[in-house]
Amino acid sequence: MTAAAGEDAAAQARERILAVIRAIPRGQVMGYGQVAAKAGLPGRARLTARVLGMNEDPDLPWHRVLRSDGRIAMPEGSRGWREQNHRLRAEGVAIERGRVKQMPRSGGDDLDAALWGPG
Repeated sequence: MTAAAGEDAAAQARERILAVIRAIPRGQVMGYGQVAAKAGLPGRARLTARVLGMNEDPDLPWHRVLRSDGRIAMPEGSRGWREQNHRLRAEGVAIERGRVKQMPRSGGDDLDAALWGPG
């Protein structure tokens, strides 16, 4: 694979991850691994975290992505932790001590329809 092809593949993976994050409905959450799997990149949870870490789009609903156990990934009490906690609560997500009370088991059919259209 050439360097240009590798960069193109990385850009495509990034865009797929961002598309999944943008499609997470208000008041719902997904884990990093769930986002990666929905983007067609199973097992790439860390890539999802890396893409979010490089995000500069203020409109991206980054706050809807959590650890697989429902916890906010940032250090408890940090500015980012407080911001994510606040944003999720504002959307009606039930959180207790930095953890969503109920994480979805999968991304859900609604998300599939939003991303890819009706089955």
